[in-house]
Amino acid sequence: MKKILTLTTALSVILLATNAMAAGFHLREQSAAAQGNAFAGATAGAEDNSYTYYNVAGLTRQKGTQVTLGATYIAPKATAKNVRGQNGERDADVENVVHAAVAPNFTISHQINDKWFIGLAGNSPFGMITKYDHDWVGGDHGITSDVKTATFTPMTAYRVTDGLSLGAGLQFQYLWAHLTSSHSASRTGIVSEDGHSWAAGYQLGALYEFNQNTRVGMGYRSEIKHKIKGKMKSSGSELTSSDNPYAAGQGAFIDNLLNQSIKVDLDTPAMLSFGAYHDINEHWAIMAEYQRVFWSSFKDLTFRSRDGNNKPGYDYIARVNESWRDTNFYAIGTSIKLDEQWKLRLGFAYDQSAVRLQHRTPRIPDTDRYWMTAGLGYQYNEHLSFNLAYTYINARKAQLDTSLTGNDGYNVTADYHNSIQAFAFGLSYKF
Repeated sequence: MKKILTLTTALSVILLATNAMAAGFHLREQSAAAQGNAFAGATAGAEDNSYTYYNVAGLTRQKGTQVTLGATYIAPKATAKNVRGQNGERDADVENVVHAAVAPNFTISHQINDKWFIGLAGNSPFGMITKYDHDWVGGDHGITSDVKTATFTPMTAYRVTDGLSLGAGLQFQYLWAHLTSSHSASRTGIVSEDGHSWAAGYQLGALYEFNQNTRVGMGYRSEIKHKIKGKMKSSGSELTSSDNPYAAGQGAFIDNLLNQSIKVDLDTPAMLSFGAYHDINEHWAIMAEYQRVFWSSFKDLTFRSRDGNNKPGYDYIARVNESWRDTNFYAIGTSIKLDEQWKLRLGFAYDQSAVRLQHRTPRIPDTDRYWMTAGLGYQYNEHLSFNLAYTYINARKAQLDTSLTGNDGYNVTADYHNSIQAFAFGLSYKF
């Protein structure tokens, strides 16, 4: 029974953690304008108030009152090929593992005076949907994974000098997850876990403008400590005395064990970003970005019952070692002002995966990736502007071998081929 709990713990919490992590499932797409440059210079650009997601200090460049609304349609494609089960038997390839989703965002900012600026942002910075058939060979390690978040950030910024601005914000984040898996050895049917959490963190930023053409920025987003509460349910135990003498009469025992309230403590990683922006002339601008995501804080996972106590005959506690690594994100970009209304944006980025081969699961077929982006900005009048962006992400082939993860369940190996397309739209109105 301890093995069943350990397995469900690993599957549940890994995906929940994925929802709050950068690299593969951190949705950077919170600004259509910044996306056009592959988020190069996002912490220094501050071209509209949507850039405050990357650096809250950029509020001081937003004059008057401004509202920005946007959304990104993210269409990933992941195919599992050369799939092999416990004894090396070849299984069918799995198409369309990862499903499309929309990441909405909004930002409202207001200039109080020459020094003080305030704002409120709302977005969905983490999320994913993966689905396999219930009878696929890797069902022990994941069938359905559906994660959603909503984050609201009240913020303020202060212009210390003509060149230096500082900013801070509070992040209030809601996380929801629905997961399913099976357990072939114990034949407990389909096990599902549903959980949710409200948690808070903070955001800090600094912007320094050398002159009207050159500026640099720093942005920091803290880790968020989620205390996830939810339910574990099973479609029913199929164990009989012929399978295991101890299992005789234990169906109710197993059903009770797999139908209970659960808790998981999860600390998401901090992120530190640096960016630079420079106008070469009135038509050309260049920018660059670096981000470090501190994944090394994600060392292990702990699962427990509602009261957190062990009872005779029941093992309610399990701990899974994860040992993810810190990741790096690099981006360069350029913008070309075509005329007084139109601006073309281009960008390229390299995004490192937090998941190495020995920790990769079917729920997270993530690997290093390359971003290629293009965007178009249109200034309709002095009040209204629009931004469009397109991103193509090519990911390296990801190998899967669950025997290396240390998780229970039948072993499965596969080769994942991943790519992502993202289409973004943003509208800004200045009062």
